[in-house]
Amino acid sequence: MKIAIISDIHGNLEALTTAFQIIQSRGIKEIFCLGDIVGYGADPGACIDLLASHHVRAVAGNHDRALFDRHVLMCFNRNAKYAIEWTLQHLTETHKEYLHSLPFVMTEGECTFVHASPLQPEEWDYMMSYRDAASAFPAFSTPICWIGHTHVPEIFAEDVTGEPLERGKRFIVNVGSIGQPRDHDNRLSFCIFDTEDWNLEHIREPYDITAARKKIIDAGLPRWLGDRLANGS
Repeated sequence: MKIAIISDIHGNLEALTTAFQIIQSRGIKEIFCLGDIVGYGADPGACIDLLASHHVRAVAGNHDRALFDRHVLMCFNRNAKYAIEWTLQHLTETHKEYLHSLPFVMTEGECTFVHASPLQPEEWDYMMSYRDAASAFPAFSTPICWIGHTHVPEIFAEDVTGEPLERGKRFIVNVGSIGQPRDHDNRLSFCIFDTEDWNLEHIREPYDITAARKKIIDAGLPRWLGDRLANGS
């Protein structure tokens, strides 16, 4: 069975819509989201509604939790804080209840799903290197752990051999970001994984950045949040 794993949408409806078009064209029904559904972008409610309509199974990201936890919010920079405060004013109570209900970690079959790290997931640590990954492997028991948070796609193998994925080994896979890539490639990023033959496909696809940027500016959100979409940084 093929599954799609998406992350870090950040209220970017144009990117999310494009991702769903790709997923639907492949006939994939099972979709997992690794959090940060909201924050930065101008369409937080519409993104939540789209996930719900596709029965996406999701975990919480730090931007999702920042809506309800001031300790998380205090770690954000000025623009990110402003975006969260703006988002709070543009979500319905149903949207807020949905985000508040999201778990930190989810396990399904051979996969663990978490936003930042399976090690103390509520601390939102950044996994940037093999040194970071080494301490995280003992924190989950499945062969694969899927993460987001850094907005940079990457594969960490427990035995430090890297790609490709193969049975008998364990991996942490960062799927990158749907709504705000930061690897200097402005195309949306997510993964499709075949749970039977362990084939991993990393999807990169352009979307309407101009429209997403314009919405951010028109909404009164910091212009920088729109400008960085084009830079992929």
